[in-house]
Parts: sequence; structure tokens; C-alpha cells
Amino acid sequence: MGRALTFKQKEVINIRDGRRMGFVQDVEADFENGAITAIIVQGNSKLFNMGNKNDVIIPWERIKRIGEDTILVDTD
Repeated sequence: MGRALTFKQKEVINIRDGRRMGFVQDVEADFENGAITAIIVQGNSKLFNMGNKNDVIIPWERIKRIGEDTILVDTD
């Protein structure tokens, strides 16, 4: 696993179709277990930097590889 801060600003790429999904904006965590449960990729449109309903939540089990600059995921 890794620290939440190390995920920020990594580019997320879907290995199914090679699509660039965006950059990690946040993570979800289980504070009881101290584990990251998902990464959140910013959706396409943000208005005045407020929260976006189009953000994509990718569960931890969908992450296949974490590199220095990118995270590879397998999503439908």
C-alpha cells in the first residue's frame, strides 16, 4: 500500500482501453484498519473548484499497479 499523500497527482490509466482517466484528487480510507479503500479521480467538469458529482471512485481492488507517476487500474 502507500501513504495517501503519495497518491495525490498521480495519473490514473485504465488498462482495459488505455484511457487516461485523470489524476488522483483524494483517497477514501478505513480509519479503523488504517487502510486505503479507494482512490478518487476528478470528474470532467468542476465549477468553481467545488465538489463534483462526476468524480470517479475506484475501489482498491481495481488498482493493478502503482508506479512513480501513474496508477494502472482495471475498470469497466
